Amino acid sequence: MAALVMIGFVVLAIATIGIVAATRDPGRASDSGYSGYSSYSYSAEPTTTTTEEAAASSGPSSPRTTSTSTSQAGPKAVIALGDNPIHAAGLGAFNIDGCPLPGMDYSAPGQDQFLRAALPCIEAMWKPSFEKANLPYQPVELVMVTSQVTTTCGSMGPDRTALYCDGTIYWTPGHYANEQGAANPNHPGKYLGQLAHEYGHHVQWLSGVLRASSQAQYEKGGWDTPEGLDLNRRKELQATCFGGMTLAPLSHGAVPADVIQVALTDAGNRGDYPIYPTRDHGAPERNAAWVNHGFKNNETSACNTWVASAAEVS
Repeated sequence: MAALVMIGFVVLAIATIGIVAATRDPGRASDSGYSGYSSYSYSAEPTTTTTEEAAASSGPSSPRTTSTSTSQAGPKAVIALGDNPIHAAGLGAFNIDGCPLPGMDYSAPGQDQFLRAALPCIEAMWKPSFEKANLPYQPVELVMVTSQVTTTCGSMGPDRTALYCDGTIYWTPGHYANEQGAANPNHPGKYLGQLAHEYGHHVQWLSGVLRASSQAQYEKGGWDTPEGLDLNRRKELQATCFGGMTLAPLSHGAVPADVIQVALTDAGNRGDYPIYPTRDHGAPERNAAWVNHGFKNNETSACNTWVASAAEVS
């Protein structure tokens, strides 16, 4: 009798384990990822920072606390790609009177100072286009990454390239200072060009393009499917094109000509080289074509990679 009771308990335990295993959620694989020289993700709609919130910032490297409410009045991001309002006629990076930048110091504090001096100029150039398109606007945040950090888009270390995530540029000063060679000299132009590219993702985030592209990639089975990679290249190349647009007003005397030229050249030397297993950022020649296209035209409609041919975003 005792043996039968013991067997019954064992059978019941095995059945219970089986039921738990059968009803447990299988867990979904991530539908986004990053590689190449920049990345981003979308998890919250942009909102406008209030004066009180901006004043509560704890320091230059601390992101401002912003509201994440999606019910507040005012302009809303439009979750669309090729027909997003950011691509309307007459939108671009507007001219500014000047942009005084400090002498470049390639240490982490020096890069921080240089980039923070450039950002107000970039904000002033782009904000009018968001007002004209009736899209929300908020300044981008900048965080210097000198150790392993965790963001809402995942973890990252100081040895990788910059990451854009939900309104914040995570900049890795050690990585860029250690880049050497004819294709990426340690020159202020490289830093300004990369900042312009990352700000291009901010334009996409504010307008709703990033959320729309993330949804499209999910519907195609993930970012690493052939269709998902095509969408990823369109995102990256548009950010590169927007980066070229950012450099256009600065080339009218606001920034030395050699800084602008190195920024354009550096952008054209980045992308998916044949040795890379994943083609998610576009070939270097495509990056060169789009950054120069944005620089020469300075129209968001000219950077509408979502309606470009497959060859133009290869």
